[in-house]
Amino acid sequence: MLRSETPPPPGNLDSHEPPENDRPNAAQLKGDINSGRTGDKIEHVDVGAAMLGTCEEAGGAPPTSQEVKLARKNEAASERVRDAADPHGKRSWTLPLYGGVLAAICVVLVVGLMLIH
Repeated sequence: MLRSETPPPPGNLDSHEPPENDRPNAAQLKGDINSGRTGDKIEHVDVGAAMLGTCEEAGGAPPTSQEVKLARKNEAASERVRDAADPHGKRSWTLPLYGGVLAAICVVLVVGLMLIH
């Protein structure tokens, strides 16, 4: 109940969408994911054990800029998908509505039990 809503470092870093580039790299694709551009998650720095492309590079076949460019294009989510995640609470009425419905159900149950006895 009494906890901080601010994640510890490095999770508290800002993760802005990386700029477009003619020769993108795997770090920019990771930046797309962290910024929420892909629609997979909300904007948050995800500290991974290894950066994207590390395995390919270790295997001798690092991703080319054209492959990364294609991946960035294919992974980009539409605005509708990104808005559906509601990462910053644009629909602040949902939690009070949920609490109200839960309270109303409790009241109905209590009154129903009182009337039965």
